[in-house]
Amino acid sequence: MKGISYSRYGGPDVLEYGEVKDPKVGPDSVLVKVRAAAVNPVDWKCRDGALHGVVDAVFPVVPGWDVSGVVVQPGPAVTEFAVGDEVIGYVREDFLSRGTFAEYVAAPVRTLARKPRNLSFEEAAGLPLAGLTAYQVLVHALEVKRGETVLVHAAAGGVGSLAVQIAAHLGARVIGTASERNHGFVRAVGGEPVSYGPGLAERVRGLAPEGVDAVFDTVGGEALTVSANLLAPEGRMASIADPDVVDFGGRYCWARPDAADLAKLVALAEQGAVAVHVAETFPLKRTADAQRRSQEGRTRGKLIVTVEWPEEEG
Repeated sequence: MKGISYSRYGGPDVLEYGEVKDPKVGPDSVLVKVRAAAVNPVDWKCRDGALHGVVDAVFPVVPGWDVSGVVVQPGPAVTEFAVGDEVIGYVREDFLSRGTFAEYVAAPVRTLARKPRNLSFEEAAGLPLAGLTAYQVLVHALEVKRGETVLVHAAAGGVGSLAVQIAAHLGARVIGTASERNHGFVRAVGGEPVSYGPGLAERVRGLAPEGVDAVFDTVGGEALTVSANLLAPEGRMASIADPDVVDFGGRYCWARPDAADLAKLVALAEQGAVAVHVAETFPLKRTADAQRRSQEGRTRGKLIVTVEWPEEEG
């Protein structure tokens, strides 16, 4: 099959488009014909070796953890899905090798849910990793409750924009940091925007004089110090970007593949409570360009890689 792979750590130029090994379908997996795969910052962090101390790489690596597509072959033990089912998944293993930037991926059923009926394949591909990250931090780590005030950093990004929507659905008031050009977008997804930079603490205090109940950090560094000083007396903080959050009494979080949580996100999408904003799409052979765009760090919503199939093949 065709796919993207890299045989050494490095920049986007190490990514190659061409023939890659066909996946084997295990007993508890299904073979998914890929229609779209989302680009996430973790993809290029893995590619450049930044996570070498955390995740082993078995070269050549096919990158990518997000997918939307169609089941073409269930494994012998699978009863959850059948041929023709449209699915989405956060297909992360404990090592790097068999990813989603390819024509097919073998996905364990524990990583999958059915695709939201009201989302395109491109939109649906942007939901699993970013959505699970937002959902698991807000619901499991921060335990956000109705009536609380939540501060979300980088609220216009892929994770941040979903976090704003999920927090609002939970009944929270949401303040979101964003550049001036993205303030309208943050309002549209349910947040109250504030600008980054010097004076951030004062701007947030102007909206929440008694402090915020929870902080969802996606930036790290100085944002942790500022956020800690904005917490109400019983406030909580979690970060997906900086493990130093534990020094401030917070939690460092990684999203986990979880079929039940993913199914809840699908339900939220079908209710209209959560939408995925697709910033730009790229054909599979241009995955390197998509990762370059991601590394610029100014994307509103999600970047999506698509796999084109002849019409007669579906």
